[in-house]
Amino acid sequence: MIIHVNGFPGVGKLTVGKLLAAQLGGRLLDNHSIYNIALALTEFKSPAYYETLRAVRAIAYQRVLELPPGVPVVLTNAHMSDSDWGNECWDAVIDLARARRVPLFIVVMECSPEENARRIQGLDREEKRKPRDPGMFRGNIEGRPLLDRGGDHLLRLDVTHLAAADAAARMAAWIRGKASARAGGNQALSP
Repeated sequence: MIIHVNGFPGVGKLTVGKLLAAQLGGRLLDNHSIYNIALALTEFKSPAYYETLRAVRAIAYQRVLELPPGVPVVLTNAHMSDSDWGNECWDAVIDLARARRVPLFIVVMECSPEENARRIQGLDREEKRKPRDPGMFRGNIEGRPLLDRGGDHLLRLDVTHLAAADAAARMAAWIRGKASARAGGNQALSP
């Protein structure tokens, strides 16, 4: 299975994604693993930037295809519905799940704008080359819905008042429930 966690910058996708991958016995491919190469070596949003992102994504997704089908893969990203780039990347995830012949679980992580502004300023974000200016993303939050189309299962989870471990546990329980129902009652994932 592929679990795609989509949420605005600063909502906690990487932290929760790490915990979720560990709980499911899977692998995590967070968006920064792909973006950091382009951010380090090209001009932001230049043709070379997008070319680099596509090339790195292609390599990463090829490695995902080579994993055994029973290994869950958790992906993270921040894609809005009114973005050509976001839609291109989203379609690539849908294609990846179909090529792997596994279900696509979509989790949309949300939190209040106030909590998002607080989280995005965390010092640990700077160490990971993540932006920390809450003003940079106000336009992303206001009136720009996160993508959630094309999956086999959808969970919207408000993490405003949830610790990362609790959010990951809720996601894992939801995924296990859906996988169990899909498999006719047999638990498809290890506890």
